Amino acid sequence: MDVDAFVAAHNAEWRRLEQLVNRGTRKLSGAEIDELVELYQRAATHLSVVRSSSPEPALVGRLSSLVARGRAAVTGAQAPMWRDAARFLTVSFPVTAYRMRWWWLGSAVLSNIVSLVLAIWVARNPQVQTSLLSPEQIKQLVDHDFANYYTDHAAGAFAFQVWVNNAWVSAQALIFGILLGIPTVLVLWGNQLNLGVSAGLMFAHGKGAIFFGLILPHGLLELTAVYLASAAGLRLGWTIIDPGPRRRGQALAEEGRAAMSVAIGLIGVLAVSGAIEGFVTGHVHVTWLRIAIGVVAETAFLTYVIVFGRRGAEEGEIGDAELVPDAAPIAA
Repeated sequence: MDVDAFVAAHNAEWRRLEQLVNRGTRKLSGAEIDELVELYQRAATHLSVVRSSSPEPALVGRLSSLVARGRAAVTGAQAPMWRDAARFLTVSFPVTAYRMRWWWLGSAVLSNIVSLVLAIWVARNPQVQTSLLSPEQIKQLVDHDFANYYTDHAAGAFAFQVWVNNAWVSAQALIFGILLGIPTVLVLWGNQLNLGVSAGLMFAHGKGAIFFGLILPHGLLELTAVYLASAAGLRLGWTIIDPGPRRRGQALAEEGRAAMSVAIGLIGVLAVSGAIEGFVTGHVHVTWLRIAIGVVAETAFLTYVIVFGRRGAEEGEIGDAELVPDAAPIAA
């Protein structure tokens, strides 16, 4: 075999394959991916021919390297698990949360307005209070039960119970978004109803300081997580109604993956809020210190989302999974 003639005949194909491999599959169009697969298959054939007909070391080495890189690009070499986890924590979750910040903020503002109105209504109307509980039950709640709730059980078991409960509430708010977001609104309403009624009863009996002293340490981060889950659910529901310029199937797939990123990320966030509720709220007896711990946790989480989320968004990230195939695509 004439090596020089063989190289001259196929060198352009090899150079083109090198260009496609160096760009990476995430930046290729569908037509370019098909071209990559076809050129990789040709190069593999060329390597086989060279090895059997003219074992030229330099040419064999060049083609072997090119075929190996082409195979990695086509089949999508798997990144180490730690790298996937690092990408999720520094890109996927914060970018997804940052991109839905207006839905998140809207859920938080409207929900707290509802709780505030309910609290004022309950606090100013004794008839409403007695329609909810008897005077004896109200006294038991405001004098004992509200505070004792945080100390009646062992801290570790209580923190786990709270984490599971909050994760379930957040999961409902998020998953039910597929039903046009209507159940998500109902989940939010139930959450804010409990908050508003409890606040109204506590303030009506002069226990407002105790209420905030016990709610704020864990409630800041906990409610923030619930509002983020609700935002993901509402956005998912709205996508069904109005997918925008995207095809409805594509839009639902993208928003569904975003919702799953939020769900996974909130597992850790709710674990932190549960730990604060279990180990701090009922066991740290200095009110300002309890609240300061809650404020630090809330500030840290919001700073994390803003810093990493904004940076990723400016770099063009959307929080979606990396589009690297796990198997070789079929050329058209």
